[in-house]
Amino acid sequence: MSVAEKISIFVFLLQGIHCRDFSISLPQNIQSLSGSCVIIKCRFEIQEQYDRDLTESAKGLWLKDGTSNHFEFKITGKLHEKNCTTIFNHISSNHNGNYKFRIEGEGGLKWTYTITSVSIVVIDSPPKPTVHLYVDQKEVQDQEEVLEGSSVSLRCSAETLCSSPPPTLTWSSTPRIPLRESSRREELISDLNFTATHRQHRVTFTCTITYQLQDQNKTAQNNITVHVQYSPKNTSVSVLPSSSVLEGSSVTVTCSSEANPAVNYTWSRESEGQMKQLQTGDTLTFDRIDLKHRGWYYCTAHNQHGTQNSSVMLDILYAPKISPSSSCTRTDVTVCFCEADGNPSPELEWHLSGRPVTNSSNMFISEERLSSTGLRSSITLHQSLTNTSTLQCVSRNIHGTDEQLFHLVFITQNAPWFNINSLLVGVAAGTSFMAILWVTTRLYKCIFRTQSGDKAGLIQTDGADSVDIRGEPFYVNKVMMSSAEAPILNQPEPLHYSTINFTNTDPESNNIRGISSLTTEYAVVRYFGQNIEDSEAKIRKVPSMPHGEAIYQVPHKAAAKAKLVQT
Repeated sequence: MSVAEKISIFVFLLQGIHCRDFSISLPQNIQSLSGSCVIIKCRFEIQEQYDRDLTESAKGLWLKDGTSNHFEFKITGKLHEKNCTTIFNHISSNHNGNYKFRIEGEGGLKWTYTITSVSIVVIDSPPKPTVHLYVDQKEVQDQEEVLEGSSVSLRCSAETLCSSPPPTLTWSSTPRIPLRESSRREELISDLNFTATHRQHRVTFTCTITYQLQDQNKTAQNNITVHVQYSPKNTSVSVLPSSSVLEGSSVTVTCSSEANPAVNYTWSRESEGQMKQLQTGDTLTFDRIDLKHRGWYYCTAHNQHGTQNSSVMLDILYAPKISPSSSCTRTDVTVCFCEADGNPSPELEWHLSGRPVTNSSNMFISEERLSSTGLRSSITLHQSLTNTSTLQCVSRNIHGTDEQLFHLVFITQNAPWFNINSLLVGVAAGTSFMAILWVTTRLYKCIFRTQSGDKAGLIQTDGADSVDIRGEPFYVNKVMMSSAEAPILNQPEPLHYSTINFTNTDPESNNIRGISSLTTEYAVVRYFGQNIEDSEAKIRKVPSMPHGEAIYQVPHKAAAKAKLVQT
């Protein structure tokens, strides 16, 4: 610092000490609420020569517009300490004006401070408080958006006006939410602190200052609206006309969600265990819905802050449909079953020959729930049924009826253990066994016929083969006998007896296959087993058998006719 500057400061200090003059410190303007009070903060200075006149008995006056007034006031400051702070009570519109202070002490101390004055403005309503927004302890503008999860503070402050009791600050919100505030009455400041969520988005917070006056309370308000960015919330799906809709109807499915910024929507449906995307947009429309549209539908709402899903089950209502597999089986009893599917789940009834039937001693009815929409009913009939009996299964719900008729023409169904392969194997085995048995039988007969000639069969013929020595016709089975089997007369075979039934005999005439007069219904035949010529010769030589039996006995009339036939 230069010497010239030091000298200038020293001179100024000397002037402040030795040249002290009258001066006063006052606010230029003061607002006062009508019906309340006003406080004027004031300090003054006097010339040094009057210091001894400024005692505790000094008085102070306020002149309105240059003239004395009769307003009630009280100087709360200590004048002998040069403090002239004053309070005016019961403020009204008459208090509007400029005020100057005058000091009067002992001796010659009487001075009006005309150069400086204070202006009192009386208002009917209190001034609005001010509100500020702080995010993470940094002040931001009113319209700036707050990210969900941030720490938010709202501060409300108001100018201190004279009031007894002092004014209060309170917070409120629209829509109304719980608030936690902290106030400092001595500074007339109130803070509202919270963590930003979607619940605070577009919420208007209002700070209210309240003055409790003698005749009434007066208030003033200021507000701020908070904007919060957040991920989708409260996502939901609605269906018109409803989620349970009749087959063939038109259906509109709508998705909605709350988010900031706005969301985009995506529709999907579960198909074969995987989610299949359908389309975008907030609506899904079916012009004519059917059973293939039945199932769960999912809406995904998403924005830059996250996603959220919602789903709905489309339940299709339809009339009953009886399964074509419904049928009957018959063993010792008749058992029929009927399966029907419908939504809502249908009822099943049995009608026998046009009449409804219930459980009785002759029949038993049972039901089984197959699914939420499917039902199976079975009936067991113990009574015998005529061929004209008909059995009918009737299924119905509120949307319609279906019927199926059983004519009781039954094909026995396979038992639960039945297997078509087992049947084929059994048939093949049985066929093989019968074939082997047939072949074995034929071989056995051939072998037995070769070894034992007496076992040969006889076939009756209508014509005599030869005539014995007595002129009787001799009949031989030419088909069964061969030249190798010609009988040998020297070695006669034992006799074989056979009873022959003539099924073609006329009961009245006893005619046998054109032979008009047969009277004997049996014959004794001896078979020699050799060639036919030797047999005929031997017959002519041997008139009878050792025991007296005839070789072949027939009536003479038959023999004569036989000869005529041969000639």
